[in-house]
This record gives sequence, C-alpha cells and structure tokens, in this order.
Amino acid sequence: MAQFFQIHPENPQQRLVHQAVEILRDGGVIIYPTDSSYAIGCRVGDKAAMDRIRRIRRLDDKHNFTLVCRDLSEISLYTKLDNQQYRLIKSLTPGPYTFILKATKQVPKRLMHPKRKTIGIRIPDNRIALALLDELNEPILSSTLILPGEELPMMDPYDMKQTLESQVDLIIDGGYCGYDPTTVVVMEDDEPWVARHGKGDASLFE
Repeated sequence: MAQFFQIHPENPQQRLVHQAVEILRDGGVIIYPTDSSYAIGCRVGDKAAMDRIRRIRRLDDKHNFTLVCRDLSEISLYTKLDNQQYRLIKSLTPGPYTFILKATKQVPKRLMHPKRKTIGIRIPDNRIALALLDELNEPILSSTLILPGEELPMMDPYDMKQTLESQVDLIIDGGYCGYDPTTVVVMEDDEPWVARHGKGDASLFE
C-alpha cells in the first residue's frame, strides 16, 4: 500500500522529503511532481524498481528513461558535454526540456539507447523535485506518469492513489503540474534538433 505525502510546492517540508528519499533508497518506486507533469521514478542502479516501472507503464525494453538531475555538474557526470552544449543547457535549465546526449560509463548499459549509446537528461524547475534530488544526492531514473492506453499523463494525485496505490511505494501530492510533456532536444550531433515539441520553447532550435 503506497504512502501518500502532501508536500508544499513552494516550501517542501524537509521531514517529508527525507522520508521520500529513504523510500527511494530502500528500492521504492515513487510518483512525484515536475515542472511539466507528474513522473514515476526510482534510483538509477535499481533494476528491480525499474522493472516495476516498466510493468506499471507496460513499456518495452526500447523505452528511453530519463535521468532527472539537480544541476549541470551531475549532468556532466553522466553525459559527454562539449562547451557549446554546456552553455546551451545552462541557458535553458532548470526548465521543461529533456536533452538526449551521449552517455558516459557512469550510465548502466541497460539505460542507454542500445545502438546510439545515448541517455535523456533534464533539470526540472520544480522545488519538490529539486529537494528530492538534493537529498538523494544522485539523479532519479524517471518516466512520465502515463498509464497504458492513455495519451495524457495522470494529473490528480487522488486518482493516482486510487489507481496505483498497490503498485508504487509513495505518491507525492505536490499540487497541479499540468500535462504538457517536456520539449526533447537531441544533442548527440553537431546541430541540436527538436525530437518532440512540448512545454519548453523550441524556437532556439528552429
């Protein structure tokens, strides 16, 4: 049975943030808010928890998970960044963008795109998400909370509780998030290009 925390979107209660991170460290799967929509996540190295997320969302092994990071130094640990890419990401984060970059050896092979060896990364502009990341001291392996057969992510934490409380370990009610996906920018080539238009302004790349 999932725990249900109401965390203040502007001033996250540190006690609840700490408890949420302990659930992650114990192998838990959590639902948490971001600046685009609610996400479902676990620790990066936790294969059993990742497999649970795959089952909940009915994802195949080709699905690209995202590493949700707290800052640029964390991004540079998991991806190969040149100066131009670094400056561009710095100018757009935190914000509703996912960047596809070449992965470093720090990323488990099962998380990379099998052929291109890339990984998606992002820094959300959401105080609850950033508080979780700061306390955890590593990225959260995440996917948008879209249930099988649905086109839009779940938005209401009480609906999440009714539907998923036997399948996840924690649901964080952090208020309204919306349902816009992130804008996905592929940066593995010389010229970045937009793979998906979402909440983030894509005009820089067009």
